[in-house]
Amino acid sequence: MSSSTNQFKLRAHFDHLMELTSLFCVELEKSDIISADYYQLPNVTKESEEKAPEQIQVQKITGNKAIDKIVFAYKDLFLDEKVSGKVLQRHPGIIRINDETHTLQARLKEVNKAKEDFKNAILQIENNDARFEAVHSAIPNLMTLAAYRKIHSELAEPYSVRFTWMTKHATRTLTKDAALEMLNKSSNYNNPRMIDQESWLSLVQKEKARVANLAEKSKLRIRRPTRVSPEINVRFTAENRYHVSAALPFILFNPSKDTKIGSLKHYEKVENHPRKKEYNFLVDRIYLEKVSE
Repeated sequence: MSSSTNQFKLRAHFDHLMELTSLFCVELEKSDIISADYYQLPNVTKESEEKAPEQIQVQKITGNKAIDKIVFAYKDLFLDEKVSGKVLQRHPGIIRINDETHTLQARLKEVNKAKEDFKNAILQIENNDARFEAVHSAIPNLMTLAAYRKIHSELAEPYSVRFTWMTKHATRTLTKDAALEMLNKSSNYNNPRMIDQESWLSLVQKEKARVANLAEKSKLRIRRPTRVSPEINVRFTAENRYHVSAALPFILFNPSKDTKIGSLKHYEKVENHPRKKEYNFLVDRIYLEKVSE
């Protein structure tokens, strides 16, 4: 498929998504809203995007101002030159809506389906470079991952809906040979920070020896921690619960007055959390560990 055809196809999918999102936001604002809470997080600037924060201050916004923020969040798909393009802004919040006719729920399903279709259209393009070129030629300044974000909701009557901060891990499995190849590339790095070249090469040699001593069929995994992010925890019972991303405001349809609604607290990194799992990394520097058989 030609690049122009790809661009035309992506633009058509995106225009459809934006049309449905706009309709959804208009219908949401006209709906029977019981309450709205939005949690303003600091913008991630280009200067701060490389460093994971140890503290995050949260500002709670309620009422009509929160509704405005929530509507903006669902439409926040384009890059602002002042903020980071690597770290997407999160928009945690919760809005409780009476929707007895299920009209808004039906529209939300259409929006999420359009998001999935747009994502699939992009992934059908063969390689990353071609995808990037097609997307950003068809829709300049689009934050692609922001367009993928699903709007989460709940139709049943949970016992509670609460917020938490979650540190996830980006995982990647690899073979012993692949790990050694990665470490060999490390040997070629120039001017490593805070260490002279000779000490750096000595360090990498020790890492390579540790991996080389493993059995040939050893299973390895890189388990790299990512930036902390807000999540929604929906609980029905102690056993029946789930959690989803709070990157976009959560919608509770036809809510029960008995459902307990939580708040997103300020974040502060805890170095020695009692529930923190200890990892015995083969190579701490790249979070390389041996997977238990």
